[in-house]
Amino acid sequence: MLLSATAAILLSSCVSQKKYNELEDKQRETQDQLNTATVKLNSCLDEKERMTGEITRLNNTNAALLNNVGDLATLSKKEAENLERSLESIKEKDLAIRSMQDAMNKKDSVTLALVTSLKGALGNMSDEDIEINVEKGVVYVSISDKLLFDSGRYNITPRAKEVLGKVATVVKNKPNIEFMVEGHTDDKPISTSMFEDNWDLSVKRATSVVRVLQDDFGVEPARMTAAGRSYYVPVATNETAEGRAKNRRTRIVVLPKLDQFYNMIEEGMEKATAGQE
Repeated sequence: MLLSATAAILLSSCVSQKKYNELEDKQRETQDQLNTATVKLNSCLDEKERMTGEITRLNNTNAALLNNVGDLATLSKKEAENLERSLESIKEKDLAIRSMQDAMNKKDSVTLALVTSLKGALGNMSDEDIEINVEKGVVYVSISDKLLFDSGRYNITPRAKEVLGKVATVVKNKPNIEFMVEGHTDDKPISTSMFEDNWDLSVKRATSVVRVLQDDFGVEPARMTAAGRSYYVPVATNETAEGRAKNRRTRIVVLPKLDQFYNMIEEGMEKATAGQE
């Protein structure tokens, strides 16, 4: 769900630097929140294990007393109170852990459903032209330059519109996601009457994809961001023709709203705590 290496970039009129930075800040914030929840979950698991050991010790003590005396009334009041407190603490930890696990399982389910839907919609496309993968909870759809655009152009090809139409069908059916369209180039400099440089080319291509999704397929514009990355985020070497071809791509970064899952965790923990009062 997440951009693992977002750097400050220069964007054209398609998206302001401020808006792009806000998006990056939001992703970092929600990822930090999810990491915090994971730490809390691990802490609860450790505490549960410790308390389970304490219960076992107390149960063994109780069994020894019962064997010696044969009557539950011999259990001291203090030991009985300790046992009761331990049982209540474990119950509370179990409720908190279940709340965290339910939220995280839902997040994983949403990601899996999204990947399944995208692969189902794009299943008949060439693997060389389209790649779908998941990194740290974020779904990436990478589309090759040769499929989307003619060389040195930013106009969407008819074949590419077919692909984007299938992507649009999937994302329109999942309102709880937003996405960013990133344009990437190789490191061969370009300077023409149409493009000032590689930044300009990558941004214009990203903007073209966003416009097609909005104008031709009715994707809500508020859910999309267009961004250019120039040649600064390569996936292969630029020393070979094959590597440069891989670097010339457009990437759709699907961004689940992680704050919703974090809120689920917080609400679950609050209910667990309230249930013990």
